[in-house]
Amino acid sequence: HHIVNKEVLGALGKDGVIINIGRGALIEERGLVKALVEGEVGGAGLDVFEDEPNVPEELLGLDNVVLSPHQAVLTPESMQAAEDVVVANLEAFFSNNPLLTPIKMGLREVLDIKPL
Repeated sequence: HHIVNKEVLGALGKDGVIINIGRGALIEERGLVKALVEGEVGGAGLDVFEDEPNVPEELLGLDNVVLSPHQAVLTPESMQAAEDVVVANLEAFFSNNPLLTPIKMGLREVLDIKPL
């Protein structure tokens, strides 16, 4: 939470550009808006926001900001990677092997499925 704060933004400087396609809360958004408006940071590319789906009004008219509607993950490569993980997990599940990406409450428990 707020890993990118005033100190980090200051270290970026006037030529620095920050990109966030991860989680909106990683950046202290008010500080980022202030730094962008005052020219303390060179620019920003944001696909996520601290209070999604709400985008700070101040960002909308800035020439040094590129905004996208939480869609950066939707590339052919990321979709293929997600598909590969799903297939690998299904193969592991039906082979009674450990899953690549287990969760605490697995599908077996939810659906009361017994191993083959």
